[in-house]
Amino acid sequence: MSGTKSANAGIGVVVGALGVVFGDIGTSPIYTLQTVFNPEDPHPVPVSPGHVYGVVSVIFWSVMIIVTITYVSLAMRVDNDGEGGIMALIALLRRSTSAGRAGGVLAVVGIFGAALFFGDSMITPAISVLSAVEGVETVEKSMGEFVVPITAVIIVALFLVQRHGTAIVGKVFGPVTITWFVVIGFLGVTGIAREPGILRALSPTYAVGFLAHNFDVAFFALAAIVLSVTGAEAIYADMGHFGRTAITRGWIFLVLPACTLNYLGQGALIIQDQSNIRSPFFLLAPEWARLPLVLLATAATVIASQAVITGAYSVTSQAAQLGYLPRLRVQHTSDSEIGQIYVPFINWVLMVSVLTLVFAFRSSAALAYAFGMAVTGTITITTLLFFYVARTRWRIPRWLLYAGAAVLLLVDLLFVGANLTKLVHGAWLPLLLALVTFTVMTTWRKGREIVTRERRLREGTLYDFVAQLRENRCATTQVPGTAVFLNRGKEAAPLAMRANVEHNRVRHEHILIIAVKTEPVPRVPATQRLALDDLGFDDDGIVHVTIRFGYAETPELLPVLRTLDEQTTEGRLDLDRASYFLSKVEVRRGDAPTMAAWRKRLFIATSYLTADAAEHFRLPRDRTVIMGSHIEV
Repeated sequence: MSGTKSANAGIGVVVGALGVVFGDIGTSPIYTLQTVFNPEDPHPVPVSPGHVYGVVSVIFWSVMIIVTITYVSLAMRVDNDGEGGIMALIALLRRSTSAGRAGGVLAVVGIFGAALFFGDSMITPAISVLSAVEGVETVEKSMGEFVVPITAVIIVALFLVQRHGTAIVGKVFGPVTITWFVVIGFLGVTGIAREPGILRALSPTYAVGFLAHNFDVAFFALAAIVLSVTGAEAIYADMGHFGRTAITRGWIFLVLPACTLNYLGQGALIIQDQSNIRSPFFLLAPEWARLPLVLLATAATVIASQAVITGAYSVTSQAAQLGYLPRLRVQHTSDSEIGQIYVPFINWVLMVSVLTLVFAFRSSAALAYAFGMAVTGTITITTLLFFYVARTRWRIPRWLLYAGAAVLLLVDLLFVGANLTKLVHGAWLPLLLALVTFTVMTTWRKGREIVTRERRLREGTLYDFVAQLRENRCATTQVPGTAVFLNRGKEAAPLAMRANVEHNRVRHEHILIIAVKTEPVPRVPATQRLALDDLGFDDDGIVHVTIRFGYAETPELLPVLRTLDEQTTEGRLDLDRASYFLSKVEVRRGDAPTMAAWRKRLFIATSYLTADAAEHFRLPRDRTVIMGSHIEV
């Protein structure tokens, strides 16, 4: 009985992974081959049986090398307490004591990779939904003029429902995605049946021959072929939600075979009739089935878009926890699932950005040039970070590790080089988006360090302040009750507490000074959650509490505070009637040469996005007091 239950649970996790993890890579057959042979490409690939064999073979082996080997077989074996993705690798680099300067440089490179992911989050919904809706042209040519408006309506609806969470929609994601992979696999088989010789493209000799003998054509083709591995990063990033085993099984037993069969079927269709390059994916289906296929493809691309949108929320939240972005307002859309979050600011920025891309580019083929650059950049940086982390964690010969890194990075860099040839045709877009995001993230971190340093100088040493308070007890009036002061650490006294003593001349009977620390791990065990310090005196009612959260956790304070034992807090705390004091700092531009003037203005502008601390830590509004100050940067 237990074995059956475990098996059912395992199947459920695989189905869930299919619905969330593989949406992006699973919809890439819609537009990849069509983009490779696009006659309007600035570097067109001539259509011939030899080129079709070569392109299909390169697609298959690119998927095998980048997805199956780099991500599924290797990268997913390096995790940060179960979490994967580029932010997890950055966290591992920051935790490593042996990383040194090289590790610091790579962490910065990793931040640029995370910035590229934000560009990916804008481009994926646009190109995915556009490519699916474009399928209506195979049903009725006159419908082409409605592709952009229909796409815009679907995208607006997609972003409007985000605030309701994905719990309800998520229940149908898995079955719809399974249906999608079964259908595209079957369509591929029908295409192969017409031209069985296309199966020879599975041999690596065709891929190598295409690259070696037609490099002037093949190199430019790589800029479009890379579209076949879009979504590879999501496979790694979502490992924390579904586990390596479930994702590996889903990939090996369903996603990889279905996509491979479909690419082979499309290749066979093009060899039969070269005019099929206009939409080989949809033309695989008989005429009567094309409209249902368009509807299914639209549903699949919406799922793919949903996955990357929620991924953007997750990366934003993790970046904020690690100090690279301000604390944004985060809404939790599920009482049972910790990872289901909604970030309003990011949602509306993405919606406006996606709609802008749809109306500006107006076709999936035009967007493909931009998409490829975002994908190759993220994959290359992830591979680089992975091998650096693996060097310190795996006990294998260095020569073997370096050889593997050289081969895989060579493949990645070939794709990067090919996409750089499309720079003026749209590849500049994700680089610009990434550069802007990277600048915001690094400026915020630098500015935050300056503010923290200034606060420490201004607030004075916490130990000295507590000692002075004890010595001059008569200068203040002790009032009954509990006061909770939030502070950045243990070195300085909270601004709000110092102001309360110096201006109001009062202190509470019980005082908790809370420092919330975000660790570079996804989750912190309950046994390591709390650290208490009596600050030198065990009878003054003042206790410092450090609360540790992982970067993937919700920093909700009250449930943690309720676990405190009165024997360790120098008396019984009345948390139900406690007052919570926050120090709010207004940042102003000063004359000190801490940063360039434009970066100071950027930091101050970004600071206005910071979410209310009371909401972030879920403090009771009616018992929270905010005391302000200002600091120059």
